Amino acid sequence: FLSVTEDLVRRRAEHNNCEIFSLEEISLHQQEIEKIEYLDKWCRDLKILYLQNNLIPKIENVSKLKKLEYLNVALNNIERIENLEAGCEELKKLDLTANFIGELSSIESLKYNIHLKELFLVGNPCTEFEGYRQFVVATLHQLKYLDSIEIKHSEKIQALQNYSEVKQKIREQEQTYFLRRAREKEEAQRRMQERKDKKQKQMESKLGFDSPDSLQKKENHQSEGEREETQRTDEDDEEDRRFWEEPTPYTPESRLETHRYIEEKRRAKDNTRETKKREKPLQTLVTAEGKVLNVNTPKLHFSLKDDEENNQIVLDLAVYRHLDTSLLDVDIQPTYIRVLVKGKKGDFKFARLLEQTPFKSIALRNSQLNELFGIVPAKEIILAKQKVSASIKHSDCNALQKNARSIQVEKLEVDPSKYSFPDVTKIIQEKERIGQGPIKLQREKITDTKKSYVNFENNEDV
Repeated sequence: FLSVTEDLVRRRAEHNNCEIFSLEEISLHQQEIEKIEYLDKWCRDLKILYLQNNLIPKIENVSKLKKLEYLNVALNNIERIENLEAGCEELKKLDLTANFIGELSSIESLKYNIHLKELFLVGNPCTEFEGYRQFVVATLHQLKYLDSIEIKHSEKIQALQNYSEVKQKIREQEQTYFLRRAREKEEAQRRMQERKDKKQKQMESKLGFDSPDSLQKKENHQSEGEREETQRTDEDDEEDRRFWEEPTPYTPESRLETHRYIEEKRRAKDNTRETKKREKPLQTLVTAEGKVLNVNTPKLHFSLKDDEENNQIVLDLAVYRHLDTSLLDVDIQPTYIRVLVKGKKGDFKFARLLEQTPFKSIALRNSQLNELFGIVPAKEIILAKQKVSASIKHSDCNALQKNARSIQVEKLEVDPSKYSFPDVTKIIQEKERIGQGPIKLQREKITDTKKSYVNFENNEDV
């Protein structure tokens, strides 16, 4: 069962700087707590205690809270009022809304809580008893409000006049309720045993399915395994439908059974998710044939440009804004480029068909644009769009011309005398590039062009 832990109490004591010895108010609602304990030792100064909407079946371990003024245990599984008369001397308000209190005579233990002014019992089976309100008013003289309704002096006098008769009726109705509760407990025990036997059969069938022969068959027929998995999912859905549509009485056992069922389904779903994570195959970066695959695990934006004039490949990779440069690992190989972002969490790999020269490659990062630039010189030279310098030796030119012939593309020849179409390839003159470095990293040469204007005076002081 789930109980109160010190870590839970400290987390709920944020308003008190996580100090629990001087805590005066704490809220432990909706924590699936099934037992009250340790609070009377850790938080002796508690005045207000919220424990609503849990699974608490019994009021206990609060007798040492001498300063407790308000106790809220609504929406729990409490069946009788007890253990409050000994030490809770300052108790003024008690909320037992929507519990399972059928032993109405147990309120007699609250006679000794002389400061108790408000009591809430609405939503309990005892409120359906004939003479319920008269019995409570006549038993607890100190009360001012019952179920948010003020108790007037005339109502007290009338309740005391018929107290003996009302008390006898309450006792008889309690006996009837006890018999009904006994049958409900037997039914809940039978239903729980059926569920346990059914679960045991499912486990046995699952073990039979996972025998060596069936595992071999599953490996050979993957489609059958997928169909069986779909069938198991359908069976689970059918089980959920039967569980929620089955009519059951509202009892502490059914409430606890519902909680257990929801928790079991949640745990099974988490285990399935973890199993799928473990079974997830490793990412393939290089195939068995040695082919490098393109990978972009962190889903980064990138662009790849071929600078044919300078015989370079420029990779522009957008990285995270506040990422430290030490978390970027750039690896340039002859056939691919690999960038590791934050270790193994983000892998970017781009394969190229052309071979590169890694020892001449550089990688730069622009901190303002958060971009990573990689400039990679290629080994193969395309002579169709690159001007040959005059300083190249004649032997080198012959070798380059041979390579150019090997990669030259054949084109159809057209007699220009028969057609009068303009040559669109020579409309715009090709700009001369300055230097031999990357396009983005070289500074363009600025030429001063002096224009002659009328009445223009060149003042060097300006």
